[in-house]
Amino acid sequence: MSAAFYVCLVFWSLQTNAVAAELAPPKNLTLITLNTNYTLSWDWDQSFAEGHAVNFTTQYVAKFKLKSKRKSPVWETACEKTSHRSCDLTKFNLYYLGIYVLRVQASVNGRVSDWVTKDFCPDKDAAVGPPSRVDLSPAGSGLDIIISDPLTSTNSSMKDHIEDLYYHILYWERSVDTQAVETQMLASKATVVTLSDLKAWTWYCVRVQSRYDFFNKKSSFTSPHCMQTEGAIPWWQIFGYFLLSLVICFLLVLVIICSSFWFFKTVKATFYPSNQLPPHFQYLCDSSGSDIPRLLTTDSDSELLCDKVTVCPKPPVLENHIPPPEALPVPPSDSSGRHSRQGSGDSGVYSTGCSSGLRQPDSIQPSSGDEDSGQGFLDLEQVKMKDMAPGLKTRLLITNEGVVDMCV
Repeated sequence: MSAAFYVCLVFWSLQTNAVAAELAPPKNLTLITLNTNYTLSWDWDQSFAEGHAVNFTTQYVAKFKLKSKRKSPVWETACEKTSHRSCDLTKFNLYYLGIYVLRVQASVNGRVSDWVTKDFCPDKDAAVGPPSRVDLSPAGSGLDIIISDPLTSTNSSMKDHIEDLYYHILYWERSVDTQAVETQMLASKATVVTLSDLKAWTWYCVRVQSRYDFFNKKSSFTSPHCMQTEGAIPWWQIFGYFLLSLVICFLLVLVIICSSFWFFKTVKATFYPSNQLPPHFQYLCDSSGSDIPRLLTTDSDSELLCDKVTVCPKPPVLENHIPPPEALPVPPSDSSGRHSRQGSGDSGVYSTGCSSGLRQPDSIQPSSGDEDSGQGFLDLEQVKMKDMAPGLKTRLLITNEGVVDMCV
């Protein structure tokens, strides 16, 4: 009895230690997808960590490789020992029509949990996104809707993976009363859709959704895009545009003309001022209305307006010094014992009266018999008087052949 009891006790202890060594695996594996962007996320009870750091490892493999009996499959590690509770699988470019098996394991302080697996088929499980862009353009009384395909993680069209992708279009007339809006639907596989039979000069709004019916995939709708339609332009509006264009052209031409006139006036005032020349310079101009002077030539007409002028040298001015009577030399007498000025041939007239307080002899007349010698005698006398009395006062005398009044 005792031996069997001890064997059971040891077996129970070993089983209890093995259970205590096991770690809880992750749970609630979920894929967050959009077109070709895939992210695997999970939950885990943090109480099993007992204050230690927890790490997770994510791997994947193609499902058909698990069915091979000749060799064991090779798992590709996507995220190794990461503390995050998600793993991004986008960068591995999983084949869109393939089927993969994903698994996650937790590890804490050297202990590891069991693997938790999940199958993933992008064609079936990955969500499809709305069009990447929607544009509107007027087409007469209608609207053209230009749709850009949803894009993959490498910015290529999702139609490369889903050939049957099409678009569900909603459009309605914009109105103040939102409750009375009547929505119309249109399905099209083309990226350019024309909405016809719309009201002219009316606002319409459009929303677009991507759809894939094989796996019943539907994207969210794009935000509303609104635009006003066009129509026939009324005659009064055409006439108004014509008048407006005429006014603009007239103003433009007027501005150009005024600018040109102002520029010409400024240049003329700067380089050709309108100030008139003085009257005594007017004859230098070509005409009475010209402000530009010209050089005179030898054949100029100005010679007809002027008399010829002969320039003569200034006549010499004689200076006569009048010495006092006591400084005058005694004139020589002739053979009869009389002075020369009292001779019978003397034609001079002497006056004992004085016209002023100074002696002002104008000339001395020589005798008729000796005119030349008398002139020489006067010159000699002037020179001698100048040498004898250099400090005497002089007076300018102008030669004259008339009568001389002298003061003696």
